[in-house]
Amino acid sequence: QVQLQESGPGLVKPSQTLSLTCTVSGGSITTNYYYWSWIRQPPGKGLEWMGVIGYSGSTYYSPSLESRTSVSRDTSKNQFTLQLSSVTPEDTAVYYCAREGRGFSGTGVDYWGQGTQVTVSS
Repeated sequence: QVQLQESGPGLVKPSQTLSLTCTVSGGSITTNYYYWSWIRQPPGKGLEWMGVIGYSGSTYYSPSLESRTSVSRDTSKNQFTLQLSSVTPEDTAVYYCAREGRGFSGTGVDYWGQGTQVTVSS
């Protein structure tokens, strides 16, 4: 059973960088052919796929967020991370990490983390 757990600050100041870590257990983030994604849900809105890192370390991002989004990984810790720079209150959301077993872009999720609330406020 694959388990994912998000961690990081719940409050970020405007213009700063949001940084979250996803710790994976029960499976390796380097196993073919899985992808490891970040997805968020602002209050009252739908899910928004943000970006992904693949089993080989390749990354892909939503066009609307790619200029300020970075996904990376630490294979020794079986973790992957999200960095979102220059945040505004519009970035307030519940942030999820997830595994995608059938491609990526948010349509192939087979495991989800529980999500973590991040509020952007001064």
